[in-house]
Formats: sequence, structure tokens, C-alpha cells
Amino acid sequence: MLRRNFIKTAGLLAAVPACGSLAANGAVPASGVKEIYEWRIYGLKGDGAALDDFYAKTLIPAYNRMGITVGAFAPEMAGETLQRYFLFIYPNLATYHEVKLKLWDDKAFREAAQAFYDSSAAAPVYSEFVSYLCEAFDKVPRMLKPDKSRTLFEWRNYKSPNEEANRRKVKMFNSGEIDVFDAAGINSVCYGEVLAGPRMPSLVYLTWHKDKATRDEAWKKFGGHPEWQRMRNLDEYKYTATDNQVVLLTPLAYSQI
Repeated sequence: MLRRNFIKTAGLLAAVPACGSLAANGAVPASGVKEIYEWRIYGLKGDGAALDDFYAKTLIPAYNRMGITVGAFAPEMAGETLQRYFLFIYPNLATYHEVKLKLWDDKAFREAAQAFYDSSAAAPVYSEFVSYLCEAFDKVPRMLKPDKSRTLFEWRNYKSPNEEANRRKVKMFNSGEIDVFDAAGINSVCYGEVLAGPRMPSLVYLTWHKDKATRDEAWKKFGGHPEWQRMRNLDEYKYTATDNQVVLLTPLAYSQI
């Protein structure tokens, strides 16, 4: 089970290009197509080294050959089962399905992956993984790459009591909550309404921060922002998210986000 986890910054960081502004990306593309996000969350058996090696050297290169970017993250969960969080970025739902099929026809991938599959069948390196398949919000239809100064990511899953309440929570983000994030310094990466996953109905989003101190300060600003105070008290947004999960993450050295 995921729990609220506040993560120390580990030394597994990779520099990435600076992101564009939210304002420049805050509208649905002319085509009306929004990105699809696939989250995979693994429960590890061991330290994760074998899974990291497989992703870094075999699986991510295969996805890259098909034009898919992959983020890789680790939470710190002292005394609990270790985990890995992976984020796959697809341009649309059709590509998600196509990539799933084409991966197994990639001879280079199959040859490189077989040793991992053989060894992990006899001695599993993870207990299981759960997936969240998400469609990007209208407000942020494409992922925003974080600045190279990032050391901390924040993964959140907001579960609603029913589908109608979940639609209202998504509307709340699109209609102003993301703008308040931007004003407070909570830096957007991606937002997705969950199409299929272990917690339904819900949404998942990812933000980034320079460090824990700037993260805490940003959330303090958000909580006191007058526009957030106005929105949160509107009748149309009552009971929209009643079960929230929060996990702080650090990017792994091979992460592309």
C-alpha cells in the first residue's frame, strides 16, 4: 500500500533540459489529442539493482526507439518494501496500444531482455507492479520537463467518491487550481485523469521542486493563496477528492524526466 512518504534527496540525479513555461503549454493541442501517461509502480524484492539495470540498459532504450520517453523514480520508505515508479509518455492512446504490441517484435529488445526474464522468473526481483493509465488534462495536455535544478518530485493520487465528483475535481484543476500551483511555485510536470488503475475514480499528477525546503514553502504559499481559498469553498467543488495519497520521489540516474 502506498503511504504518505517524505523523501530525503538521494544521490541518483540526472540533469535534463529546462522546461518551457506553463502558459506556453496550457491549452489543448489543435488536434484535440492529449498525451497518455502510464505509471508503473513496482514492489521490489531486494534493492532494485536488477530492475534498474534492466530498465536503464534494455527496456527504456527499446521504448526510446519507438519515440517514448520514460521517467524513473525511487521513494525512500524506511522499514517498508522498496518501490520504483516509472512514467511512460505516449502521444495518444493508439500509440500506447501500438507500442505494447511492437515491443515484442523488437528482436534487439527480445535478445537483450531474455537473460533478465529467465533469471527473474526463477528468482523474482519484484512482487508485482500496479499500473495507472491516464489521459492528460486540458490545461496541461503535454508533459512539462522540469528544470535541471530539480532534486525532488511529488506524486499525488486524488481519489473521488464517485465519477461525477472526479469530473468536478478535474475541472477544478483545469479552471484555476493549476494556475495557483504556478503562482505558488509548485512546478507542474503532468496531470492525468485515471482511465484504468487500482484506485478508481481518481487522478494522478506529478510536480517538481528544487529541494524539500522549497517544496514546503511552495505548499505554504498555495494553502494561503486567496484564489485557492475562494475555490475550495465553492459548493461545486465540495467532496471532490476525499482520499489522497502523497509520495515524494527522487529521480534515478537514468531517468529521462
